[in-house]
Formats: sequence, C-alpha cells, structure tokens
Amino acid sequence: MNQLDPVNQLDPADQLARALAFRRLHEEPRPFVVPNPWDAGTARLLSGLGFAALATTGAGLAYGLGLPDGGNRITRHDVLANAAVIVRATHLPVSADLESGFGETPDEVAETIRLAAAAGLVGGSIEDSTGRAEDPVRPLDEAVARVAAAVAAARALDFPFTVTARAENFFQGRPDLPDTIRRLRAYEAAGADVLYAPGLPDAESVRAVCAAVDRPVNVLMGSPALALSVADLGELGVRRISVGSALSRAALGAVVRAAEEIRTQGTFGFGAEALPYPEVNALMTAAAPTATED
Repeated sequence: MNQLDPVNQLDPADQLARALAFRRLHEEPRPFVVPNPWDAGTARLLSGLGFAALATTGAGLAYGLGLPDGGNRITRHDVLANAAVIVRATHLPVSADLESGFGETPDEVAETIRLAAAAGLVGGSIEDSTGRAEDPVRPLDEAVARVAAAVAAARALDFPFTVTARAENFFQGRPDLPDTIRRLRAYEAAGADVLYAPGLPDAESVRAVCAAVDRPVNVLMGSPALALSVADLGELGVRRISVGSALSRAALGAVVRAAEEIRTQGTFGFGAEALPYPEVNALMTAAAPTATED
C-alpha cells in the first residue's frame, strides 16, 4: 500500500469546514460549477477566480504525466499524491476523480476512500468502469457492492465525505439510457450522495436522469455536443456541473496552436493571448492558502 506524506494532511477543523461547505453547495437552489485543475498552479488560478469548490481530473493528470487516459495507467498513489498537492494549493473544498476505486474488491475501494480523506479530500467519485476495452462496464451487482463499500468507509470518517457514484455507459460507448438510470438508482439505494452519468448526449437525457433519482446529479460539460448553459442545466434539475478534462485539453490546445505558429510561420503572435506575467503572479499569490507553505 502506498502511504501519503503526512505533511499533505489538513488540519481536522479545516477539513471539516471544507466538507460542510461542499455539502451545502449541493443544497443550493442553483447549480454550481466545480472546475477541474490538474496541478497546484491551475488549482490556485481557479481558486482566485471565484469558484466555490474544485475537483481533480484523472485525464488531466494523465496528460500532465505524459500518458494517455484510460487503461488503468495511473495508480492510486499518482491520483492521491496529485490530489494532496491540489488540496494544499487552495482554501476550497476539493473532490477527486478516484477512477473505479483502484482495486478489484470492495475492501480495496473502501481503503481508497480512507486514503483520499487522509490526503485532505472532502469527496470523491467511484465509477463502474473496468479499464478493460473488451469489457468496459462492471456488472451491476459488482458495481453496487463497490459503491456500498465506498459509502460505508465514508460514513466511518469523522467528517461528511461526499461520495459520487458514476454510471459510465455513455462514456464507454454504450448509449443505454434505461440501464444508466437503473444503475444510478441502484447507487442511490447503496447510499451515494451524488449521482453522475458522464457523456449524456442531450437535454432530454439529462432531464430524464435528474427526474429518475432523488440525490443531486452532476453533469459533465465541455463537449460541443452538449451545448447547455448553467441556467439551462439548472432548469433540467442538475445540481453540480464539472468540466472533466476540458480545461486541461483547452490548455494543451493553446500550446499546440502556439507551437504550430512558431514551427510553420516563424512568428510569435500567440503571446498576445497569454496571461501577462504580473497577472499570473498576482493570481498565484492571492490564491495561496498560507504564507508558510512548503
């Protein structure tokens, strides 16, 4: 088992305050956006721009490590070490993309929740994917047992850790809305605090998911195929909105366009769209949680 460096742990009172703030956000009448940083710098930028919470992105982390997303290429230690760095870079509540729980058994999923709490996180998502291309989605009974184990581990903590259960059908190329709803209802019955089906293709599928369950629903945005605003999503019943890897891919897109300009044209016009040096420094300073951080 990989253990995290204790310096990454939060003061218990601070973690409790963040956890309670995160829970309250899900009770607001309007949905909130939880953007997805992939390192300390992006966490500080987003913290200084007025968001109320952050969530890590497994894909963004993979790209930062020079790896493709999927296929179980990043480890639990990778994810939790990255999450701990993000937690220490912000004063906001942080939830994490915990993949499918990093283990084949429910007990291993429960251990992931405990380690996530030790890293300073106040929430995390568990998905029902396998990471295997030939068999990408777990059988429902197996997936439910894993969500139940995550919930039990979260309830044993001394603060309210928010468990999000993800139904991966659409994200894994299985556009089966009835089965997605069946899975989300089963995860709700297993105790999940938030329900999430990434890859929903249109407003009607989002509305159907929100109407089918009683827990807050998270929706993934950032794809041109689902062109809905925060207000639109609120009217459909959505409580939380994330952008997954979209911000990291937007940043990579800017790098590619700038590099292509240099390589093909021999010019440097991309600099006109870069954040000014003093502005970046100011954002990093303003968002720093303490003056004595390592």
